[in-house]
This record gives sequence, structure tokens and C-alpha cells, in this order.
Amino acid sequence: MTNEHTPTLVLAIYPFRDGFAFVLFEGPANPFDWGVKEVKKRHKNAKILAAAKKIIDRYRPEVLVIEAMAVDGPRRASRIRRLYRMLAHLAAAEYVDVHRCSKTEVKACFASVGANTKYEIAKAIATQIPGFAHRVPPERKPWMDADSRQSLFDAAALGLTYFARGVPSPYLDDLAT
Repeated sequence: MTNEHTPTLVLAIYPFRDGFAFVLFEGPANPFDWGVKEVKKRHKNAKILAAAKKIIDRYRPEVLVIEAMAVDGPRRASRIRRLYRMLAHLAAAEYVDVHRCSKTEVKACFASVGANTKYEIAKAIATQIPGFAHRVPPERKPWMDADSRQSLFDAAALGLTYFARGVPSPYLDDLAT
């Protein structure tokens, strides 16, 4: 019988205009559940919060990773900023630690593998997580709307950045080779 630590369950959530994406990691090298949930009707935040609560109740993650919202930082809608606060309160009520990663931290994490744009980060993640490979959206042009599939990679990037802070991640090590 070994005395190994049970892998930490880490839930990364990335909201977007029409819903949210999530990736649940069982340690840095093992994403085992993920999805993109679209919410097209009124009361989006309440519906997203209810869906996030179901995920938290089902898996009981130890950590929730969300995007850090600086006052003068990324241009996110006030609804999304409110949703991040609501997610943090939900996590606290469920005894889940909350960690925030800024866009700057995510970009710095993936810069070491030559990925600077959201599309390049998505491709880098897809090379290491085969289940994501067929979900890489086309590179976004200035006149194109954001593709909801991109949010899956944004959530994965948050989770991998969390692990890169102090836990070695084979995904990030393999990307450099």
C-alpha cells in the first residue's frame, strides 16, 4: 500500500457571452471531464451558476480556477464580472478554494512554448490533450464573432496555468519539446 496523495480535483470555468466552458482536472496531467454549456435565454447568470453548482456537487473539486478581473484590465461585460463574483461566492459556500489567473499569467505560461494568441494556445493545448484536438476552432479574424469552442481552450488554459504555478505539468513540459 502506497502513501500517495490523491490527485487534486481542479475545476476551471470560463464564461462567455452565451454560456460557459469548464474543464475538470484530476491532477495536472489528467483532464477527465469538460464541456461547453450554452445558455440562450434570460437570467443567464442564474442558469450558469446553477449549472456550475451541479458540477461542483457532482465532483466536489478542491479548487475553482477563474479569470482574474482587474479593475483596469480585460474588457469583460459587467454581467460576466458579476458572474465571476457569484462563482467565487458559490465556491466559498461549497468550501472550494478559489484561484484567479490573469490573462497576463496565462500568456506568460504559454509563451514558453511559443503560443501567444488564443488560437496558438488552443492549438498547443490540443496537441497535448487529444480529446480536444477536433474542437479547435478556426483562427478568428477581426470581422468574425467569437466561436464558443474557443472558451473550452480558455478554461483549459486557466487550469493548466494554475498547475504551472507550483505543480509540474507534463503538458507544459511536453509542449516545449
